[in-house]
Amino acid sequence: MDIVVLAGGLSAERDVSFQTGAMVAKALRENGHRVILTDVFMGYQSREEDVSEIFSHSLEASVTVTEISESAPDPAEIKAKRADQSDCFFGPNVIAMCRMADIVFLALHGEDGENGKIQAAFDLFGIRYTGSGYFGSALAMDKEISKEFFRKAGVPVPNGVKIKKSEREKNAFCSDIAFPCVVKPLCGGSSIGVSIVRTKEEFAKALDEAFRWEDEALVEEYIIGREFSVGVLGETVLPVIEMAPVQGFYDYKNKYQSGSTVETCPADIPAAQAERMQKYAMAAASSLGLMAYARMDFLLNDAGEIFCLEANTLPGMTVTSLIPQEAQAAGIGFNELCERIIRISLQKYEG
Repeated sequence: MDIVVLAGGLSAERDVSFQTGAMVAKALRENGHRVILTDVFMGYQSREEDVSEIFSHSLEASVTVTEISESAPDPAEIKAKRADQSDCFFGPNVIAMCRMADIVFLALHGEDGENGKIQAAFDLFGIRYTGSGYFGSALAMDKEISKEFFRKAGVPVPNGVKIKKSEREKNAFCSDIAFPCVVKPLCGGSSIGVSIVRTKEEFAKALDEAFRWEDEALVEEYIIGREFSVGVLGETVLPVIEMAPVQGFYDYKNKYQSGSTVETCPADIPAAQAERMQKYAMAAASSLGLMAYARMDFLLNDAGEIFCLEANTLPGMTVTSLIPQEAQAAGIGFNELCERIIRISLQKYEG
């Protein structure tokens, strides 16, 4: 097949997206496909306007990927580097290349790729893509809305309240959430902008950090416990994985810097707890109408209570990512995982 792996964009998770894209592109090439790895925002500008034969030199047309830095990139700096300085989200030739492809593998992370807008645009253009559709993606992206769906599906979640940037002064302190608490951007990922807060002074700084990235923040009760994740691949639930940071919590640095976190899969927990977590993962994915693959994150406290934090509709596929490790524990290698994601995603276009 001819496949475009779409990465980059303007999200704070841009660097992570490129790492996912590079690994997926490599795997799909090894599987025999012609693959172009491209930046959705920068696009592709060749010396010739005609890109009709671009898949015949797919390696030459692909972007070069660098390592993930310890901090998230600045979207304003990315915008300044675009040659045509257009404010169009899709860079030059992106739509044309995607329409030529048999399928687009969405390697985007964060708001750019997971809020449903690209999925809706591709539906209008008749472009086939991996992962969930626009509606499930939009629901999962909003942590407050998705938690309501989880509750109705019987999946336990932490208590929390939403704060808008415009109403910040009226919410200088959330009296119904005791300290310590967690402050995070409402729709962000990769733990960017997330703070653990223990005092009113820290609360104000945490809101500053969350509002750097978005105009809405979620304030949740702080649950002390172990961190886990469960992937869903089609109708299959993958083994539970535990993430234990060497220092601090599972933040951006600990997620993507090698050696910062100890990951154990299958997780060292009683079988009954693992099965319950897997059941919650399937229920959470089903409640949002997610397709093809997704990953649900959980906390397990000392009392044995499980809490679902969020759903990820385009999980990372980097060397330190969780879904590939879970798949490997289930006997599914990385190349086969990429192939299965494509096969399952194509099913929604059949009939």
